This record gives sequence, structure tokens and C-alpha cells, in this order.
Amino acid sequence: MSEPKAPTPTPGDTYKGWLFKWTNYIKGYQRRWFVLSNGLLSYYRTQAEMGHTCRGTINLATANIAVEDSCNFVISNGGAQTYHLKASSEVERQRWITALELAKAKAVRMQAESDDSGDECSTSPPSGGQGIGARNSEVQSTLRTLGSKVEDLSTCNDLIAKHGSALQRSLSELEGVKLGGDTSDKIRQVTERATLFRITSNAMINACRDFLALAQAHSKRWQKALQAEREQRVRLEETLEQLAKQHNHLERAFRGATVLPASQSNPTADSKGSGPGKGDASDDDENEFFDACEDVQEFITIPADPKYHRRSGSNVSGISSEIGMDDGTTSLDEQSLASNPESPQSQEVEPVRKRRTRIPDKPNYSLNLWSIMKNCIGKELSKIPMPVNFNEPISMLQRLSEDLEYSELLDRAAKCQSSLEQMCYVAAFTVSSYSTTVHRTGKPFNPLLGETFELDRLQESGYRSLCEQVSHHPPAAAHHVISERGWTLRQEITVASKFRGKYLSIMPLGTIHCIFEKSNNHYTWKKVTTTVHNIIVGKLWIDQSGEIDVINHRTGDRCHLKFAPYSYFSRDVARKVTGVVTDKDGKAHYVLSGTWDEKMECSRVMQSSRGGENGMEGRQKTVYQTLKARELWRKTPLPESAETMYYFSSLALTLNEHEEGVAPTDSRRRPDQRLMEQGMWDEANAEKQRLEEKQRSVRREREREAARLASTAEEGVPQDNYKALWFEHHEDPVTGEPTHIYKGGYWETKEQGNWDICPDIF
Repeated sequence: MSEPKAPTPTPGDTYKGWLFKWTNYIKGYQRRWFVLSNGLLSYYRTQAEMGHTCRGTINLATANIAVEDSCNFVISNGGAQTYHLKASSEVERQRWITALELAKAKAVRMQAESDDSGDECSTSPPSGGQGIGARNSEVQSTLRTLGSKVEDLSTCNDLIAKHGSALQRSLSELEGVKLGGDTSDKIRQVTERATLFRITSNAMINACRDFLALAQAHSKRWQKALQAEREQRVRLEETLEQLAKQHNHLERAFRGATVLPASQSNPTADSKGSGPGKGDASDDDENEFFDACEDVQEFITIPADPKYHRRSGSNVSGISSEIGMDDGTTSLDEQSLASNPESPQSQEVEPVRKRRTRIPDKPNYSLNLWSIMKNCIGKELSKIPMPVNFNEPISMLQRLSEDLEYSELLDRAAKCQSSLEQMCYVAAFTVSSYSTTVHRTGKPFNPLLGETFELDRLQESGYRSLCEQVSHHPPAAAHHVISERGWTLRQEITVASKFRGKYLSIMPLGTIHCIFEKSNNHYTWKKVTTTVHNIIVGKLWIDQSGEIDVINHRTGDRCHLKFAPYSYFSRDVARKVTGVVTDKDGKAHYVLSGTWDEKMECSRVMQSSRGGENGMEGRQKTVYQTLKARELWRKTPLPESAETMYYFSSLALTLNEHEEGVAPTDSRRRPDQRLMEQGMWDEANAEKQRLEEKQRSVRREREREAARLASTAEEGVPQDNYKALWFEHHEDPVTGEPTHIYKGGYWETKEQGNWDICPDIF
């Protein structure tokens, strides 16, 4: 009697075949027909009995499968049922073992899912959500099926590893066998092992094929379901926005605000319908809703009453240029910059120099950061010896000069007739200086004492900038910018930084001054804290957080800016900045909003009130009714392939470009920085160590000289008696802080080409 050839077991299929089952010591092993299906192993005396008489069944979900020898194996469910079985060959036994293990894994999963579904049924949603529930059930069913297939793949993977190891052992034994009588036995054993490996591999291939077919069959259905969920989300967001608008009007009416209902304030809307349909579309500009910032913003902005839009400039404010920013017309400064025939652009006759647009790509050098940083926790960043692998090929002086990336904002501010409008542009300029830092995780080179950097953009942008490192410990840089377009900028920045293990905090200390020549308005502000996250593990990312007060010392105007720190739990936009421009009496005139990495907008305040005055719960917040926002500044996109060039902006790419006639102390002449830019990092590290050691030697010599002249040292002179070359140490006449102010002479010296007074620092 010939046996039907058993197929290769496939996960999830029914498996049938003849096996020998132990009955008792008298009859021994008897031939029985076994059927494996749905996690149950049943047996019959003959195939004909399958329709009416089952001799026994065992549930594989609770069964244990054990292999005794080459052909025998045992299946037991804990004592109540035990099957001692024997196959006709080792290959046949392995087919059954593979099928049984796959069926057992599937039965265990089905039992667990059945228990879980029983719990879910007790909390099933009402019949009103049957459509969503059906889709969820379908998705869950598909996910369970895919999960089952993944488990099958995992089981097959374990079997392949097991049989592969057995095959490798047999091959190793075969290599050590001497030609003799047992050679044929070893060859037969290797053949059987190889056959077992092939059977298991085929099962793995079949499982992969099933998984792929199932995934392809359901991919389009999932895409449609995802699109339906997206559309439903959009509808919910639109509904929520409508509800928020209605809540706004009700809240203002409750507080006694003079706001007319939409049907009365715009009679023409009645003819188009009063519901939330096409009839409201024409009023979108006037009824635009401004969302409140959760847990960060100290005020709420809402659309101003439409009557303010229809008033003339004289009825709203005595300053016509301010209303020009909000009534849709071009503001005064934009007109003057675009069409003023006396502007510097129209007088240019000399061709503008073409600047470079690329630098060599950043090499891909790996370095263990933790091996360097683990001994630096709690130390000042400026005192940590760092290889250039963590740097970017510009110095801190050049990075400071990048604040002028959007100097046109100050050009516009210089044209403003109103100090309040001017404050908006100055505030936007303070925010724009952070836009270049969003991807810049590299550390600038610490400038050497006496190092300088000039940025002459007289032709392109009308300004000249000079930076000098005036102190080394603590590191301090003085910066002075003068523009032909009516403004001057100066600052002295000292960087305090701490490494905290998981993140690095950089706290710029010092005050920035901006003076406008025409109005004599003098503005001051400070910088916020920069935090570099994931120093040890994960991808580096940068955040800016803190508050800035921009103060006009002539008029008393003030702008309070708040940089919201990033939070995983916040639903608000990331990197958000908000601010309010107030006059000397504290009355709000403009509300600023945006992000420090993208744009800033301003809205004219028409009316303000305190929330919570009528018994409303929660914190009191100021509610500002504003006109439609106008954009002050938008970030310029980065150059193409910026990710391979340290994420430099167009201005940053030109900062280290070689120029003739600069001072010998200029950062462009720094050799380690130049070598790094060219991709020669090993040479740059060696040169960096040489320069730092040279600087230490010079400082020790200067300290010895200072000790010798200690009796004649003047008050206010640094301990090592170093005096800056182009800046003088003074008390700031506005803030009273000790600072360095430009004393002049640099650009005249450059014209003469006589740099004999400059020290040899490189």
C-alpha cells in the first residue's frame, strides 16, 4: 500500500498524513491517520473514518511537543493526553514537527486574541458609530492576520537556525571522518539534515509569500481608509474653528464689548445665507480667527470689529504710517526703499562683487563624542579642548556677524516715521538672527585673543561690520556696525555655557544697541538661551527659549518677546515667538507672532480688555482685538545642498571667503579654520593645538609683565593687562554696564594698508 506524499507544511494550512501511534505494550505502535487543522491534532484508524469517527483530539494551544530521537516525538497537554508518535523517517518526522510548531504558535495567538476581544465587547461603542466600528474591526482583523503571519515567519526563522546549525555540525563531522565503513552513514545523515533544512526553508518562503500577498491585497484598502480619516479630520477641524469663532463672539458679548451680530454688521450677508456656508466666505478677511497659545501665551488675539476696517486713518490713529501697515496699502518704508531715487541702490555705479555660493562638502568622519564629553560635565564650554570634528569652519566672530543676515529690516526701520512701527521691525530683526541656527549643530571656532573679523558689505547692503575678540577668559567679542542707510549697531557678547550631560546650554551675556540716526531712537535688548539637545544619544537639535525686552530709551516704547521652549506635550506650533509692542504708558499698539526659524508678523491692536473680569475661570489674560496680520520678515531658503555644507546660509558661505587687504588678525587668515573648510581635518586639529599653545604662551608672558607692573595697573584694566586694538573699555552711557566701544581707525588703516600695529596671533 503506497503512502500519499505529504506536502511541505505551510503556516495556517491543514496538514494530514500517516504516523505510528503507541497503543500498549501488547500491540506496540499502530498505524493511524492524523489530521492537523485549526490548532487541533486529531487521529483516525483509517482515512474513511474522517467523516464519522474521531479516535482522539489534542489542543496544541496547551500542548508540549518534544523530540525523542530521529523518528520519534511526543505530544502532551500536561498529563491528561499524551501521544507517543513515530514517523517513517527523520525527514517525515521533521515535516510534522514544523507543522505542529507553526500550528501551536497560531493557536496560542488566537486564544489570546479571543480573550482580548471578550474584554473589548463589554465596552463596545453604541450603534451610532457602527460605520467607524466596522472599519476599525476590519483594520484590527487585518492587523491580527498580518501579526499571525509575522509570528509564522519568526517560528520558521527559529527552525531554520536550528536545522542550519545541525547541518553545519554534520558537515564538520563529515570533514573529520576517515574513509571507512561509517562514511556512508555520515553522508546519509548530512543528506537528511540538508533535506530538513530545505523543508524548513520552503516553509519560510511560503510564509513570506502569504505575507506579501496579504499586504498587497490590503494596501489600497488601507490607503482609502487613511484618506477617509484625513478628510474626516479636516471636517472636524473646520467645525472646531467655527465653534471657536462663535465662542469668541459670545464671550465678547458677555463682557459687554461693542460688537454687532454678523447679520447686523454686514447686511449684505443676509442675502447670501446666514448659515456656515458660502455666505460667510466673503467675510473671511475680517473674521479671521487667531488661535490662543496654550500655557505659553499671556494674551489672546481676536479679530477686530469690522467697523475698524472701514474707518479712516485719522479716526483710528494720528499716525498715518502705522495704519498703512494694516489697511492693505504699502507702508512708508516699503515705498521709500522701493522707489526712492536717492537710495544707495540707485546710486551704485560700481559693479557688485560676485560672492561664492559653495564650499567643499563636509567630510564624513566618525568620532566617539562620549569619550570626549564624559569628562567635561559641569565645565565651561570655552575651557574644553575640542577637536575640529565638532566645529563648523567659521569663528564665533563670523557667527556673530551673521546677525546681519536680514539687515534690510533695520533699513526699513530707519525709514519709519512712527517709533512704534519702527519697534516692530527692530523686534523682527532680533528674532531673525536666530533663523540661521535651526540646523547649525556645529560649534564655531573660539576666537584667539586679538582676532578680528571685518564684513564690508557697503556695496551690497550699505553697511560695514567689525568684530574683535577683546577677552579670552571669559571669552568676549565686541561688535560694531555702521550703515549708510541711517543706523548703527553695537554689542559686546560674553558666552557662558554649561554641559549638563544630555544637553548643552549657551547663555549669551551682554546688551545689543541699535541707534537710528534720523530719529535718534536708541534701542537695546539681550539674547535668549540656546540649548543643544541629545548631546550623547540621538540626533542633535537646537532650541531657543527665554524672553527679550526691546526698549526704546528715547520714547519709552517697549516690545516684550517670548520664545516658547519646545515641549513634547504641547499642541502649539514649534519654535513659536509672540510679543506685544507697548508705549511708555503700557498701552498695546501691535501684537507680534511667528516662529524664529520661519517668519514674523504683526497685527495692529484696535482694542484690548482683561479676560476673567466678569468671573470667568482660569488665569486672567489680555484679549487684543487686532486687524489682519502683516508679514514683517520671512526666512530666505537655504542654498541648494546646504546639508552637505554645514547648513550654511548664503551669507555664511561667503564669510570665510578669501579677501585681499584684510587685517592679518582676520578670521579668514586663521590656518586651522581654513584647513577644516578644505576637508583636511587631521591637519586642522594639529594646527588648532599649535595655535592654542601659542596663545597660552603669549598669555603667560603677558601675566608675568602684568605682575611686574601690578603697582601701576589702572582700575578696570583686565587682569592680564590686555588692551583691545580697535575697541576701548568704557561704562555704557545707557545701561551703565562695562563694555567695549569702537574707537575708530580700522577702516582708515585698511585704506592705508599699514597693519604694523596688529599682533602676530596666527
